[in-house]
Amino acid sequence: MSYWKRWKYKNFTFFIASVVFSFIIFRTEILRAFFLDLGNWGYLGAFIGGFLFVLSFTATIGAIILLILAEKLSPLEISIIAGLGGAIGDFTIFRFIKDGLLEEIKPLLNRLGINRVAKLLNNKYLRWTLPIIGAIIIVSPFPDEIGIALMGLSKVKKYQFVIIAFILDTIGIFLLTSTFLLFKKA
Repeated sequence: MSYWKRWKYKNFTFFIASVVFSFIIFRTEILRAFFLDLGNWGYLGAFIGGFLFVLSFTATIGAIILLILAEKLSPLEISIIAGLGGAIGDFTIFRFIKDGLLEEIKPLLNRLGINRVAKLLNNKYLRWTLPIIGAIIIVSPFPDEIGIALMGLSKVKKYQFVIIAFILDTIGIFLLTSTFLLFKKA
């Protein structure tokens, strides 16, 4: 246990472990079937689907769960419940990034030459755009992690981030489910 306390790459280790876990989910038929069955769980399924939808490695499963639910429930109801799950997922990532992941991987980024990009993002004329660009990415179908990282670099407070994430996730999920139903009827 004392070795783990001294280990300086805790967040990076958790990140790698989550990637491995996601691949195991996709490769294991029983787990994949379980996650797809969440589409029949109603509001609880919507909450879990929203949580999974915001994570890059489980976004496809989350979207499928939400689209299965869109055939049974109102897109507005799904969006609000799934938006809450998505906000919790986004906040988990936000805390993960704010709590030291960026500091842990900074030496690696410097070796790759990405420190120039970081210096550009710290420019006082561009820094105010980070939360805006991050919000656009969160509401879009792109991976939320990029938008969350940009918001994590800014001075957004935790409670502000949770509110923003809930609103953006709710809008994004509403657009997804409504578009699905629109095309399904056509």
